[in-house]
Amino acid sequence: MKPFIYKAIPVLGLTLLSACFDDTSEIKAHMEHVKATTTSYIEPMPEVKPFHHIEYSADDLRSPFVLPKAEVIQQKMQQMSGCLSPDVRRRKQPLEKYSLSDLTMRGTMGDSGALWALVEASDLTLHRVAIGNYLGLYNGRITEVDAKTVKIIELSPDGAGCWVERAAELKLVKSEPNK
Repeated sequence: MKPFIYKAIPVLGLTLLSACFDDTSEIKAHMEHVKATTTSYIEPMPEVKPFHHIEYSADDLRSPFVLPKAEVIQQKMQQMSGCLSPDVRRRKQPLEKYSLSDLTMRGTMGDSGALWALVEASDLTLHRVAIGNYLGLYNGRITEVDAKTVKIIELSPDGAGCWVERAAELKLVKSEPNK
């Protein structure tokens, strides 16, 4: 069997090598025809516009991607003489860290001399407030408490260094019975 393999390998090799020497004149003629008839087009480079450097000048300002804090707003507002302004030396009360939208009136309680409102904050804490207490982010002072509303006067900055009073109120929210 081995002599057959020794004789078959050279014959197979010559057969394969003979296939490599085919006539390639047609392929060469076609390639030359394609090269002669096609044109290559390269788009020109786009015009480079000159770069103008603009100096960044807002390094010392507040980042626009960070929400301002109420205390920062109050400290930055410049006080003008003769304008309405909040008392910055007054000690903050617990409900002044919530916006009015985060506060809900849940009811009232009182005796013969006083009426208090029960106000729930967004963290589900319940607070008892009366006339003269402060709440909200803009120095909201409670001016009236009745069975269905709490009336508030807020001081909001007008942007020119003064403060403007605006009225707001919290209304009683009736809870839905559990079903």
